[in-house]
Amino acid sequence: MTPTDTKTGLDGVAAAVKQAPGRGLPPVHLWHPAHCGEIDIVIKRNGQWFHEGTPIGREALVRLFSTVLRKDPDGFHLVTPVEKMKITVEDAPFTAVQVDRDGDVLRFVTNVGDVVEAGPDNEIRVGADPATGEPQPYLHVRRGLEARLRRPVFYELVEMAEERDTPAGPTLGVTSNGVWFPVGPARAHLA
Repeated sequence: MTPTDTKTGLDGVAAAVKQAPGRGLPPVHLWHPAHCGEIDIVIKRNGQWFHEGTPIGREALVRLFSTVLRKDPDGFHLVTPVEKMKITVEDAPFTAVQVDRDGDVLRFVTNVGDVVEAGPDNEIRVGADPATGEPQPYLHVRRGLEARLRRPVFYELVEMAEERDTPAGPTLGVTSNGVWFPVGPARAHLA
């Protein structure tokens, strides 16, 4: 047995992820370890990660943990081949901090360094806060995990938007990889 086999919790997750082969994302969708309980990690609405009430200040560690994050029907988990620990996510696990247009492609960068092209597999959706009515824009990142668009990124998206006639009426939206995404409800920009 190696020393990493006996580590549990935060240390165990970090050790297991560092051992993952290759440079791509670990295949967390293929791992089905037994549920090991909960770990006191909270991803705040602004995308900041906390462990036991203290911000995780090392960006590299947050990026490392983000690669083994998985959304299951019962919530969000950090998953390794041997452990599955539930964490708390206040909104979306990531935030989109940048958007650029390259021809017909909208490319987003998340707070954990993911680069995501909006399109058929990574949709942009804009809901509304039930209490305030303010837009709540999200981007699908991978396997059911989303990034909430930070306000400046959403404003840039709205600046790029063009009006299109829809069955509900004139609607602002953006196109990426051949898919059109509304950035608000019909007629909202006319009010």
